[in-house]
Amino acid sequence: MTEQQGSDSGEQRPGPYRGVFGSGEPAGSPSYGDVYAPNSYSYPANPPKQVTIAAIISLGLGVMCLLLAALAFTSAGEQISEVVTGSRGNAPVAVAAALVCAVIYVVPALYLRKGRAWSRYVLIGVAALGIAGGLMALPASILGLVIHGTLLILMLQQPTRLWFHHR
Repeated sequence: MTEQQGSDSGEQRPGPYRGVFGSGEPAGSPSYGDVYAPNSYSYPANPPKQVTIAAIISLGLGVMCLLLAALAFTSAGEQISEVVTGSRGNAPVAVAAALVCAVIYVVPALYLRKGRAWSRYVLIGVAALGIAGGLMALPASILGLVIHGTLLILMLQQPTRLWFHHR
């Protein structure tokens, strides 16, 4: 006998939880409400696509910082040093800054898909700093402004918040 059929005495029992929006979905099919409902007993094993995209963006930015650090050891090191620090001959400072930036992007990206809430907060902070820096360097920083804006929007969307909230 199933829960929906009730007992022989005519008593009706409630069926399974159907999500936030009621019983619009056929029985047994997962809906958005079933997966992310606060009263649901199971949570999604895989992160929402917003989290995956944000992790990929952050990893990409971290790899670019690592490439910048590697390029600072080549003949382009003087120009890179001048762009990063404002003066020529500061290649070690430019390398250190690029490596710190790489760590700030890569480490949260690795823990983002594991559901660590601190990684979401770090990426929100990094995106906010990237947006502020992009606004100060306009018009040359439009691409960086768009990338960091996208990262911030992805981290603030409801599926992302709900996935981290239930972890």
